[in-house]
Amino acid sequence: MATRTARRVDNAMPWPAIALAALAIVFLALPLVGLASRAPWSTVMSTLRSAGVREALKLSVICSVCATALSVLLGLPLAWLLARRRFAGQSVVRALCMLSMVLPPVVGGVALLLALGPDGPVGGWLDRWFDVHLPFTAGGVVLAQTFVAMPFFVVTVEAALRARDAGLDDTARTLGASSWYSFRRVTVPGIRSALIAGAVLSWARAFGEFGATLTFAGSVPGKTQTLPLSVYSALGTERHQAITVALVMVVISFGVLVALRGRWLGGGDPPL
Repeated sequence: MATRTARRVDNAMPWPAIALAALAIVFLALPLVGLASRAPWSTVMSTLRSAGVREALKLSVICSVCATALSVLLGLPLAWLLARRRFAGQSVVRALCMLSMVLPPVVGGVALLLALGPDGPVGGWLDRWFDVHLPFTAGGVVLAQTFVAMPFFVVTVEAALRARDAGLDDTARTLGASSWYSFRRVTVPGIRSALIAGAVLSWARAFGEFGATLTFAGSVPGKTQTLPLSVYSALGTERHQAITVALVMVVISFGVLVALRGRWLGGGDPPL
């Protein structure tokens, strides 16, 4: 009983801090309340069943899943490298990895277009030798989403690898396990929660990506127009549709974050 009382005292907050925290909650919730209050609830289902919205939803899901898979495939080795090895230029590599988290997405889209477009150093080579065109295609959507989403996976997994005792991996190798076997059977299972959290965060970021996708892949209905682009396109002409789709995206993203926090990031009620 004494311990619980001490904890309550330690967790006590002054009322000005509580008031500011409440103000922050209201500020964050107010736009969502405004969106919900203006939603055309009577036409939600008919809007979601429309061909344009279904195509945008299908494209968003497929491309975001592909972008997440690519983020995991490339991001896991990168996170392991940053967490477990020391090499020249490591800080530069880490900054490069996190750059798209702070870079305006439209700038990232322009950079992708200049690099992978038909006149770019890589895009021109792909065009000439393999007849591969990435801009304004579904593949371009996946690459744009991967560019902005992968850092979320890398940062999450690198933090977990740094927090994990590297001696467990060393012990496995001293017992005769190869580096690859130790990585697959010891390291990866030990950071399973971080892998899931990073992948879900990466998917959520890819699912909501707008600026880089619009700049690099365009907004062609049925081809490159994802849900965020659909909201932007409908905002001027079909406001009810834009509000409905935006509300659906909020519900999906909020549900993902709540599930992520409660299950994989140690969320829950604070101790008494």
